[in-house]
Amino acid sequence: MPDIQEPVMEKDGLYQHPLQKLKRTHWWILVVLNIAFLIVGQAAAVLLGRFYYDKGGNSKWLATLVQTAAFPILLIPYFFLRSKNETPSLSPPPSILVLCTIYFVVGTLIAGDNMLYSIALLYLSASTYSLICATQLAFNAIFSYFLNSQKFTALIFNSVVILSLSAALLAINDDSDKPLGVSKRKYIIGIVTALAASALYSLLLSLMQLTFEKVLKKETFSIVLEMQIYTAIVATCVAIVGLFASGEWRSLQGEMGNFTSGKVSYVMTLVWTAVAWQVCSVGVVGLIFVVSSLFSNVISTLSLAVTPLASVAIFHDSMNGVKIIAMLMAIWGFASYIYQNYLDDLKSRNDKSRGNNDAGNDSCI
Repeated sequence: MPDIQEPVMEKDGLYQHPLQKLKRTHWWILVVLNIAFLIVGQAAAVLLGRFYYDKGGNSKWLATLVQTAAFPILLIPYFFLRSKNETPSLSPPPSILVLCTIYFVVGTLIAGDNMLYSIALLYLSASTYSLICATQLAFNAIFSYFLNSQKFTALIFNSVVILSLSAALLAINDDSDKPLGVSKRKYIIGIVTALAASALYSLLLSLMQLTFEKVLKKETFSIVLEMQIYTAIVATCVAIVGLFASGEWRSLQGEMGNFTSGKVSYVMTLVWTAVAWQVCSVGVVGLIFVVSSLFSNVISTLSLAVTPLASVAIFHDSMNGVKIIAMLMAIWGFASYIYQNYLDDLKSRNDKSRGNNDAGNDSCI
């Protein structure tokens, strides 16, 4: 998984949003474009990761490395799309030591999370992997309740239960389409690591939101991208150290030679996997900037429902009854989560509208 954070963009806070002058049509074009970046990037990255393993790739550290190695792509929106009118925060900025500590800890956790995802994808088909990873919404609701004071309503509870049952259904499915050579034990390991990766990913989102609120105290487009870039640098360095420390680098030349699609295909698979993850990251950051962090996270989870369909079409993964039921349950849980956030947003808008009306009446008096 790419290093996706969840800072909440301040729509009416410290600076004027540079997209406020855009026409509604242009705004929607940007939204659709970023949604396409996120969904296509994430689906392509997962499918290419599975293709790498299917054709003879076996290096988990290399699969971890490519998830953040193309971070320089993020420099394009950083230098060309950030606002030049961002007003500095009234609070004193954190020290360099504090920032470096945050980037190092978060980047290291991201590297560990990416390793868990790599192990999961090694032992699971792309469709099963994606359905298991949809549980990140359930984990996100739980961590947000404890760390970010998010309300735990009946709809959120329903979402957590349904997504958990969906993952459990896949875990006990004896007819699942395990990749060739994967035993039942390794299949269970794949499910456990996918669940652990989803939990750690959700924990990172909550911790990042907490960091932006309590430490950085400024949530602008450039700050969001800086967090993405610096943590990706740390995660990439950790993956490189792991690649050499584990000794996997010694087998890479042989792995390239034995890749069933050829050496050129081997290199291009790794390159385009790295690019796809960063295209996904551009979509994530773009949606945070244009809409909100919640919408970005929701679309990120929605893209996980697209991957199983693409996997069936490309890799001919089986779609047995159990997997179809698990997918429908995941969509049900996803819809419950979305509807609750829609209700929260509607309530927030109504409260804000009433507040503005009250202020207007007071000024008339």
